[in-house]
Amino acid sequence: MSKAWNVAVALAVGLLAGFLIGAGLMARNPDGEGSAAAAATASAAVPGAIGAEDVSGPYQVVEGWPKDLSTLPGHEQWTYGGARGIFAESPNRVYLLGGGELPNIPRPRARQLPDIGPSVQFPIGGLPWRNANQATPPGGGGSGQDPAKGMELWRGGSPPYRELGVDARWEHCLIVVDAQGTIIEEWTQWDKIFKRPHAVYVSPYDSEKHVWVVDDHTHAIYKFTNDGKQLVQTIGTPSVSGADGTHFNRPTFIAWIPDGSFYVSDGYNGTRVAKFDKDGKFLMDFGMAGESGKETRPGYMNNVHGVAVDVETRRVFVNDRDNHRVQIFDESGKYLSEWKIAVSPSSLHFVQIGADRTLVTFDRNTHKMLKYDLDGRLLYAWGTVGDFPGTVWGVHGLSTDQEGNLYVAEVDSGRFQKFSPRPGANPAYLIGKPVYSAWQ
Repeated sequence: MSKAWNVAVALAVGLLAGFLIGAGLMARNPDGEGSAAAAATASAAVPGAIGAEDVSGPYQVVEGWPKDLSTLPGHEQWTYGGARGIFAESPNRVYLLGGGELPNIPRPRARQLPDIGPSVQFPIGGLPWRNANQATPPGGGGSGQDPAKGMELWRGGSPPYRELGVDARWEHCLIVVDAQGTIIEEWTQWDKIFKRPHAVYVSPYDSEKHVWVVDDHTHAIYKFTNDGKQLVQTIGTPSVSGADGTHFNRPTFIAWIPDGSFYVSDGYNGTRVAKFDKDGKFLMDFGMAGESGKETRPGYMNNVHGVAVDVETRRVFVNDRDNHRVQIFDESGKYLSEWKIAVSPSSLHFVQIGADRTLVTFDRNTHKMLKYDLDGRLLYAWGTVGDFPGTVWGVHGLSTDQEGNLYVAEVDSGRFQKFSPRPGANPAYLIGKPVYSAWQ
């Protein structure tokens, strides 16, 4: 048949199919409301849910998880500081990483603040009232700041100065909780080596399940036995910055590939990604210092605040945070492509790729949990700022477990939360389960 005839037949078939589908929708609702309803439910986390707002997207919060630090004897007057990292080894073993303890005080009553200006009242109803990240020691957490001045910055530049033991306590940086949120292990013996613990992991390719902690203020990564009794390796030179095989400049996150090698995003002050073999031997690095906030050149970075690996292609996704983009490299550091974050300004806290080969992140400026395909197309977003369970403020760490539960560490709220999938939730909107290899 001629090309024109083929086009005509295809057009006729398309029109007939469209008519039949439309007729079916009209038969269900002659006013056309059926088609509108179908379109509306298609974008909901739970199709057909009545009165839903998708506050926590396809998840429902598990209230009362975890138990507060105030439930521990001798800690009745204290609660979690800035919550920076979280990792679910299993539903019954979850690591919580934070910045010590803050006073456990109730929300203050709203009052006028005439010293600031007329008609100014604080706190604002319905919104969080204390920024745990700012209240938690040390200071000097931002891009380009000096860790050596961290405690000086936290104490403040003028009286009344903050005091450790009064305004914060450097205890319980790393604990382990079970499925009910009960604290089952306290790794307080390691508080003394941490300065600003940033992320916690168990490698999916390590059958011994060592626990890794990245500390950006000590410029080091610490590797512990699974029970926390032994420190078996330190990568980097504690409290000495640099950019070579034995030094970091405020490292932030880790991502592994199947042979056990791993990439380190380095970091708040560094401008590179470093690669190590499974034993922690330095292999290579890539990345150059860019012009913060303006950089468009491939491979130039500012505040390298996240790294993730697509294990199928071994592409390395790098969160070039201050330049509001995700850069993509091959496993040897060759630049491949990138995608910009369309919101201005944006501030991504991490990048993470699960077994479903989608990329998940959180934007601290829009307060949205974001799920993209690996070309940067938005698949779903959720997130609401508030002072009630299920809202999110400053998600800095994220993990999922074998059952599909989601765990977040909120550095600004100073809390950890657990979410379970909502009944009937669209599985495409859920955050992917972890990649497992040596253990499950």
